Amino acid sequence: MLFAHDTECGLLAAAALVNTDSADAEGLPDVAALDAFFTAHNWSGRHEHTEAELRSIRALRPRLRRIWHADEDETVEIINALLRDASALPQLIRHDEHPYHLHAVPRDAPLATRMAVEAAMALADLVRSGELGRLRRCARPDCDGVLVDLSKNRSRRFCEAACGNRAAVSAYRARKAASRP
Repeated sequence: MLFAHDTECGLLAAAALVNTDSADAEGLPDVAALDAFFTAHNWSGRHEHTEAELRSIRALRPRLRRIWHADEDETVEIINALLRDASALPQLIRHDEHPYHLHAVPRDAPLATRMAVEAAMALADLVRSGELGRLRRCARPDCDGVLVDLSKNRSRRFCEAACGNRAAVSAYRARKAASRP
């Protein structure tokens, strides 16, 4: 593990949330999709299951996406704004089966606020450790996905296996076409 468990979870959830906003398809088309996202990323606490909550989470995505395109100073500005907007006050918390970890807003804060703050706290750890290079955009040219490279050798290039497979197939086809007389 490169970072604390809650940092890794926050980073992966932030990238996954950004990737739900794709030119190809809306990854959070309805409240049921948000429910599935909530469960898949092990969120706990308040979840209203409403259209208003869904809209507020969709509105968070562009703010987070900017981080994958920003330099360190702009990233810090975004992180600080996310924390300031939520009046974040970090505290150690233990709940469910998780050991002590940081929460910066109460568990009954709105889900969009908790998602913003969890992402900001995790991203702050990347800034502090000089690891912003672990935030990457997918290497497949026609993909707008983002990723967090948590591999030890910093070799992850694609947002998901499907993008890696598509890139490999494209490269194979290009080599085959080039080798034909």
